[in-house]
Amino acid sequence: MLKPQVIVLGGVSVAMAAGLVGCGASFEGSGSKDAASAEQLAIHTPNTWIDRAPLEQRTASGSYADGTYTGVAKGMDGLITVTLQVKGNVITCTQMTQEGETQSVGGYEAIRDGVYARMIDAAQDSEIDAISGATITTQAVRDAVADALSQASAASAGAQKEG
Repeated sequence: MLKPQVIVLGGVSVAMAAGLVGCGASFEGSGSKDAASAEQLAIHTPNTWIDRAPLEQRTASGSYADGTYTGVAKGMDGLITVTLQVKGNVITCTQMTQEGETQSVGGYEAIRDGVYARMIDAAQDSEIDAISGATITTQAVRDAVADALSQASAASAGAQKEG
């Protein structure tokens, strides 16, 4: 009567032992080596905004007065400041600063590395792509650019009224 139970328990024990032996057979894929490889891959993956050369110089679609304009918006934990130079209706981001953005997160690094600045130069307006992990910072950059461009637009409208 106990024989079927003993055979089943013995079979389960053998299967479990074989599974445990298989787990300890090698250190390949243990996690630490894989994590290091993934980190190296991430470090060496090219960023298309940094490595890409602009094909042509675009101009802004609005009407802006030449000059330097600074826009400010609230970021994650502080202010994002964007300084734009407008010349001949071409927008160039000359400076971008942040206060309180989290280090080692997308938005902080994109500001530091000039990724947002290149995106603004390419877009010629505030409609830039979001950066993963930096949704709030990206929106603040968009708002700061829109603030600076509204100043440039108002200056253009004022110049047209005078002229």
